[in-house]
Amino acid sequence: QKKLSLNARIAQAGLTWSSQHFIIGSCVLGAAMLVLAYMGGVSLLAAAGFALSAGLGLPRWLLSFLKSRREKKFLEALPDAVDVIVRGVKSGLPLFDSIKIVATDSPEPLKSEFKAIIETQTIGMPIGEACQRLYERMPLPEANFFGIVVAIQSKTGGNLSEALGNLSKVLRDRRKMAAKVQAMSMEAKASAAIIGALPPIVMIMVYIMVPDYISLLWTHPTGRMMLAGCALWMSAGVLVMKKMINFDF
Repeated sequence: QKKLSLNARIAQAGLTWSSQHFIIGSCVLGAAMLVLAYMGGVSLLAAAGFALSAGLGLPRWLLSFLKSRREKKFLEALPDAVDVIVRGVKSGLPLFDSIKIVATDSPEPLKSEFKAIIETQTIGMPIGEACQRLYERMPLPEANFFGIVVAIQSKTGGNLSEALGNLSKVLRDRRKMAAKVQAMSMEAKASAAIIGALPPIVMIMVYIMVPDYISLLWTHPTGRMMLAGCALWMSAGVLVMKKMINFDF
């Protein structure tokens, strides 16, 4: 897997920003966090840490979140779009016209992705290669399956409607499998959420009942070191639990 550029990651998230706008926004966010943290009485070193997290971590997390949400919407609509193409091909329409119907009537982000296929094919690229380019903008196995099926059928011939019909069945089976995996892993996810939330909840409850007892954690230098170590270990534990309960198939 090649490392994606910032412009490619922004495009996969469905945003129209340029990389310069993204970098400027990250710097502004980091500077604002630095000023707010310093004005709130935090030490300069801690304020710099907050600014670094806000300027580097938060924007990239937002890109990952938007990308995942966009991919989820794409997967939900892709089997229906393939069915529309299958019905169009069976009724005698060319593949290009069937893709045009999907690009006109489908919801976002499927609509914009299939419009990109049409625009790429219009400038002279073969339809099979144009469909394979879909995987670059939407890095999902299902998008790769669609591009491979269309590319093979355009080169070797054969019954395109049957191949796409089989692909639609595979896509629906994969979606059912994903739902089944999610349902089976919900107990582990709930356990991980409870275990991860217990220490902050207990800390807040103790602070409400006996504030002088626990306030040493952020008023005494040793307490601050202990609090930072606890936050580090808790973060590592949450990441490990997340890795254990995320299943790929």
